[in-house]
Amino acid sequence: MGGVSRIVLMNPANPVDDPIEESAPQSTETSFGDILRQFEREQSAAPATKAADAPGPIKGKVIGVTEDSVFVDIKGKADGILPKSALTPEMAEIAVGDLVEVTVTGRSEEGQAILSLLKVEKPKDWSGLLAAFEEKRNVAGKVTETVKGGVRVDIGGRAFMPASRSGTRDAFELQKLVGLDVEVRILSIDVEKEDIVVDRRVVLEEEAAKKKEVRFQALNEGDVVRGRVRSVTDFGAFLDLDGVDGLLHVADMSWHRVGKPADVVNIGDELEVKILKLNTNTRKVSLGLKQMQPDPWTVAAQQFQPGQKVTGKVARLTDFGAFVELSPGVDGLVHLSQMSWSKKVRKPADLLKVGDLVEVVVLGVKPGDKRIELSLKNALGDPFVEAMEKYKKDTIVEAPVTSIQAFGAFVDLGDGIDGMIHIGDMANDKRIDHPRDVVKEGEVVRAIVLDIDKDRRRIRLGLKQLQPTKVDNFIAEHQIGETISGLITDVRGHNLKIEVSEGVLADCKVDEPKKEEAKPVEVASAADVGSLAAMLKGRWKEGKGADPAPKAASLKPGMVRSVKITALDPEHKRVTVELIA
Repeated sequence: MGGVSRIVLMNPANPVDDPIEESAPQSTETSFGDILRQFEREQSAAPATKAADAPGPIKGKVIGVTEDSVFVDIKGKADGILPKSALTPEMAEIAVGDLVEVTVTGRSEEGQAILSLLKVEKPKDWSGLLAAFEEKRNVAGKVTETVKGGVRVDIGGRAFMPASRSGTRDAFELQKLVGLDVEVRILSIDVEKEDIVVDRRVVLEEEAAKKKEVRFQALNEGDVVRGRVRSVTDFGAFLDLDGVDGLLHVADMSWHRVGKPADVVNIGDELEVKILKLNTNTRKVSLGLKQMQPDPWTVAAQQFQPGQKVTGKVARLTDFGAFVELSPGVDGLVHLSQMSWSKKVRKPADLLKVGDLVEVVVLGVKPGDKRIELSLKNALGDPFVEAMEKYKKDTIVEAPVTSIQAFGAFVDLGDGIDGMIHIGDMANDKRIDHPRDVVKEGEVVRAIVLDIDKDRRRIRLGLKQLQPTKVDNFIAEHQIGETISGLITDVRGHNLKIEVSEGVLADCKVDEPKKEEAKPVEVASAADVGSLAAMLKGRWKEGKGADPAPKAASLKPGMVRSVKITALDPEHKRVTVELIA
């Protein structure tokens, strides 16, 4: 910087004095900054001013409040005046007797100190401006007017503050800065052109960061704090905790299931929440709203008992069942297997939909696992219990065939109750290869109840038990005492099996004839011999001659013999005979 330069310096003792002009040749080795620093050193030897005029913040006491100004005793020759426009929202209720921390920014025509709430001073001259720039210190200033692209700020010299660095969001807020004291940082300075650019946004951001850090350090897990809802997202809401952001996750909004956060909170809501977790590394704060209420699961064990019938609302459906809300925050599960006695439910949506009010029976309660097992079908009553009374053993039923398997067929007895006909109970007197040889799906059959298995919930039916057999026909066509012919089919000791009709076997028992004791032979007279011969002839003629009953050892399978029917038992389908020849 060679040649002659015009140096403008402000008198530090009286900022409003005329500028001092110097014209001097400048060496190429001496910069203007060096001259300013030398001037500042010379001025530093001046006597100190009074306490009220000392740089930096001063503590004062409010002694008066008017519509436009606040009068503060700063222990000087005159009181200080703090414009009400400089008050922050927190100081809206300022009153006489309050203590405030202020900074002197100038003097009025009456000699009163003009005060500011800023904690920094306004440079008195260019050397102060240059020093603040080099040290990156904040300085005080007053916004004087709006210009194209920003505002003018008096910081001991005219400075320009771009709108983008003003900390405002629009032109309206920018206009409201005019006349206000602001704290700024010098971005650039050109002494020769007297061009200064300042930044207020960086100051505001640093102040907010400091305030946020102080506030964060004051928070503790478990604390209950108040916050204002700043924004709502799909996964939760962000709350402003006096400068610190906290996340209220949707899962911590309510004990009952929340569809979307906007159903619970709105922007601007003031909420009392509990701090659940503080992450000192990321400075994240997790909040809980539902934790402000007792956990409903703590009373679930007393409120719901196994066997109890309750009413609830279907909250949500899954592949394996439906969750039913029994009380706020307490859901129970109805498994697929507990939905219907009669229907084969493949998915819950086939039977239920969200919002349905249903009556269910509590099967089990596990508060520790937050699980309650429910049954929808039990609330309707078990139809099998009624079926056991309706379909007792030997009851005859008529029902349609619903399905056919290799081992038998199933028929529909109504109310979701199936009866099973085993292949072995389908036909009499013949072997069948498959149930389809006897019955068809949809065909109505007549069957008899053979057995009821309560544990397996099964009713066994029979077809053949209602069909007449060859034995039935034989019994119906013959009578006791009737003499017929039969074919011996089996000989086992004194027990015989005799086929008395095609496919009809009769039981027969052979008794060995008793041996009579020998009597002494007496000589009979002629008359006695004649009468004995006549008697034997008569007995033979009547079939009562010498004992004709054969011995068991003489009987063989394949022999045909005459028998007499001695018993007919239709209940047990049994025929009994005795040999007569």
